[in-house]
Amino acid sequence: MDTFGSIPIQQLAEEDRPREKLLLKGRSTLSDAELIAILIGSGTRSMSAVDLSKHLLRSVNYDLAKLARLTVKDLCKFKGIGEAKAIAIVSALELGRRRKMAEPQKRTKIRSSSDVYELLRPDMLDESCELFYCLFLDRANYVLKKQLISSGGTSGTVVDAKVIFKFAIDQLASSIVLAHNHPSGNLKPSSQDLRLTNNIKEAGKYLDIPVVDHVIFTDVGYFSFADEGIL
Repeated sequence: MDTFGSIPIQQLAEEDRPREKLLLKGRSTLSDAELIAILIGSGTRSMSAVDLSKHLLRSVNYDLAKLARLTVKDLCKFKGIGEAKAIAIVSALELGRRRKMAEPQKRTKIRSSSDVYELLRPDMLDESCELFYCLFLDRANYVLKKQLISSGGTSGTVVDAKVIFKFAIDQLASSIVLAHNHPSGNLKPSSQDLRLTNNIKEAGKYLDIPVVDHVIFTDVGYFSFADEGIL
């Protein structure tokens, strides 16, 4: 589909222009580059909007997840993409993520660490800062509440055990699952992760609200304390 070269959009056959193509053939027929071209509207004197979009996608190895990580400032480094175009791209990708998060969710039962990963994936995907979530479960391991506890920088966030157990008591939770992301992509728990997990676990024993797992999230996989037998 990406065979238009550097021909300006207005010189293409009508059915091959991104906007017209969407109207005539449907959105599913457009390539990623064509969809982005619709967002940015125009290219440069030497490059069509489609070519500019291809160039942008090429820079992230055609990975939309990597594209979603780019900030407005990052996008503005590309010749032909100003602040308005960059904002349009960031907004569209964020809207897509929010749509995924807004899809109706049936009551979720946690049976394994993979259930935790899939439940929190929309919340942590493409995040460049560290987030710490808790899942509060009933006796049958159904999720009573999913709660963001704290957010921080790229290398850590402050977590207060008192805040966690306040939410747990408010929800009458029977158990807790801890989860946080590593923006670096490193799945190995840090010494701080180990200490924090142990402290929260010990506090849970006194309140009879056990910590049943701690899942470290990255965009390509996860690490489960329970699965590894270190909880």
